[in-house]
Amino acid sequence: MSARPPLLSRRQALIGGCLLSAANTFAQPARAADALDNLVIVQMAKSRVPGLALGIARNGKILGTRTYGFADTDSRRRVTRDSMFHIASVTKTVTALAIMRLVDQGRITLDAAVAPYLDFAILGDEAASITFRQLLMHTSGISDARYYEIDFRERGHDARLPIGELLKSYLATDGRYVGTGNFNARPGTAWDYSNIGYGLLGYLGSRIAGRDLRLQTRDDIFRPLGLRHTAWSIAETPSHLRVTPYDIMDGRIAAVEPVGFPDWSAGMMRASICDLTRLVAIAANSGIAEGKRIVSDAAVAAMLDMQRPAGLPSWLTGQGLAWQQSPLNGVPLANHWGGDPGVFTMAYVDPARRTGIAILCNLSATAEITSALKTIATAAMRIGE
Repeated sequence: MSARPPLLSRRQALIGGCLLSAANTFAQPARAADALDNLVIVQMAKSRVPGLALGIARNGKILGTRTYGFADTDSRRRVTRDSMFHIASVTKTVTALAIMRLVDQGRITLDAAVAPYLDFAILGDEAASITFRQLLMHTSGISDARYYEIDFRERGHDARLPIGELLKSYLATDGRYVGTGNFNARPGTAWDYSNIGYGLLGYLGSRIAGRDLRLQTRDDIFRPLGLRHTAWSIAETPSHLRVTPYDIMDGRIAAVEPVGFPDWSAGMMRASICDLTRLVAIAANSGIAEGKRIVSDAAVAAMLDMQRPAGLPSWLTGQGLAWQQSPLNGVPLANHWGGDPGVFTMAYVDPARRTGIAILCNLSATAEITSALKTIATAAMRIGE
């Protein structure tokens, strides 16, 4: 099979026998939309992505969405604007948004210690001093090393272990899974990406508000924005809207089971391209999307205030609250990526232009896909310039 098959038309290509076509709206002249379509189709062919969705927001509203390929190749079910992709770690930006609403409401401050809000004591050197800001910035000292070693994921369904039990078993002084790999530094001294840390934020957000953080986001963020295709679990995702995840096995594209894990606030969200694009618009437009203020201008400014903590990896140029910064075509932009078996996602925001984009695809990350999605992201950020 050719890595770059010839275009059948301006909007169609064959990838492994699967017809790709662009669909849905774009509030741009046809020439700009066609050029973007052609670019996406070529990049999908190069990286063998079965299905992809792209959304662009400007000034707090959706500028356009495009969908390509298949949500499920066996049934030939196409990706639509309502198809619900697993957005993986882009979920963290939504968790951070919920925490910043609590800051706006005066229930917490970013530099307050989290210990007084917990029903267990965290083990670790100076762990009682861990703050909300440190959790949001991955500088709490909590490490995922043992988390990956144990592997709490469950295949094909949501995890059965409640988030509170996970956290107590991993972080409490008498926890079942407490070990030397659970902490790697004193709080505030070094960067280390932490899913467990974001699991703790979900648990804290629920305890502080007296209401599950998932219900808070549903009632206070999703509903006001008109989001109808967003869910925090596999079970809540309608079967006809689920996007099948794929991986490359023995050189072939093969379906894999979705994964469920107990720290849902770190990466379990499912969303359509329209819904995720509206969520990204909040960060790109000073806290306002679809005319609704979700968080304060100050909250968004804090989220996008990029710092360079010790240990920040070379591929990042800054770390904010959930949002990170790295170059896109040489320009440093706030972004967050997500990846799990069978999915790879990207979101970028440029607050100076009040522009944000989201890209969702249903194939595990590879070097080829990373390059392809960054190429698409570069072109999408230029639409409407």
